[in-house]
Amino acid sequence: MADPKILQTFPNPQPGRDYLIEHTHHEFTSLCPITGHPDFADITVRYVADRRCVELKSLKLYLHAYRNEGIFFEAVTNRICDDLGAVLRPRRLAVISDWKARGGFTSVITAEWSSGGRLIEGGRLKRKSGRRPVSNERNRAF
Repeated sequence: MADPKILQTFPNPQPGRDYLIEHTHHEFTSLCPITGHPDFADITVRYVADRRCVELKSLKLYLHAYRNEGIFFEAVTNRICDDLGAVLRPRRLAVISDWKARGGFTSVITAEWSSGGRLIEGGRLKRKSGRRPVSNERNRAF
């Protein structure tokens, strides 16, 4: 299981400016929790930093920790988003997982995070720190 304590950060060199940081990891693997077969994805992390930026080697080690974990696409994308959001507390964050075809299907999952985001519970919009509902637009990260 991936431990968010693996993630290391460094001070944002330009905290007074909003600028987009985008990292893509092309070798992400996890296991299907039903069949145990490997799943492969490109994981893209897009964020506007506030005070902290993620250190890339620690991000790579964190993502590699999912290699032997049985987890659904939706769950892993949201977990990565939640863990990065908690560690970085960015101004904006989106995690996009683009899963390779298996059984004739490809899947793209986008999870967005913002402090003071909103969740839908019981058909009503509620404010909640941490997560925001995902947009219906494909790859709409900002």
